[in-house]
Amino acid sequence: MTAPIEAAAARLATAASTATPCPPVREFLGTIDAAYAVQRRLRDQRVEAGARVAGAKIGLTAPSVQRQFGVYQPDFGVLFDDMLYAHTEPVPYRRFLQPRAEGEIAFVLGRDLDVPGASVADVLRATEFVLPAIEIVDSRIGAWDLSIVDTVADNASSGAVVLGCTPFSLTGRDLAATGMTLELDGEPVSFGAGHACLGSPVAAVAWLARELAAREQPLRAGDVVMSGALGPMVPVTGAGRFRLRLDGLGEVDAVIEEEIQ
Repeated sequence: MTAPIEAAAARLATAASTATPCPPVREFLGTIDAAYAVQRRLRDQRVEAGARVAGAKIGLTAPSVQRQFGVYQPDFGVLFDDMLYAHTEPVPYRRFLQPRAEGEIAFVLGRDLDVPGASVADVLRATEFVLPAIEIVDSRIGAWDLSIVDTVADNASSGAVVLGCTPFSLTGRDLAATGMTLELDGEPVSFGAGHACLGSPVAAVAWLARELAAREQPLRAGDVVMSGALGPMVPVTGAGRFRLRLDGLGEVDAVIEEEIQ
């Protein structure tokens, strides 16, 4: 399996370094496990180059997003420190190839989540606070021509994350009932709610914790966890301001700029 994994990793790495979308990598990969091996290879290369793992992201949780790509199971990827931006901090458009935006809830962990078979109760105990967050997803695969192994190998189509700056406790809060509106330059472009994310973002994070523990990559205290889209993703075509409004959880702005001033 080494040669196909190296070939897929090299294709994706070249696409990222040259900012040129590449053909799908599914021709090299027959299983999801092989795709995660590619993801780990690319993660290790980033870490060797000086990047720091800052958490994890869940992809393909919302039925609307699954229908957009014809992929009907969730996946996960790695968050690196250089992917994280704060509310209103300029995000350079040039760092992306073919970006799309989606509204999410980010979990910040106060404890390790490394127990086998983690439950929603374990997630609730481990979460220090949550934040409104906009994920800018991206794909190195040309025209978003994805199968599940393509997106897994490509770090779950990761791009960047913009985090709100006001933390919220989960105590007494029903995230499944949390409504979401995503606006672009003041116009609503996507609607959703927490129940679209595997029934609840808490359930999504429990799924992720189990998957990562089984692969000996457990979530740790301090990790940022993007719990998955609450509604359809929308294209990012250039400079603009995305604003996510979450019922009871504030709002966050992602400011996309052609150039950083």
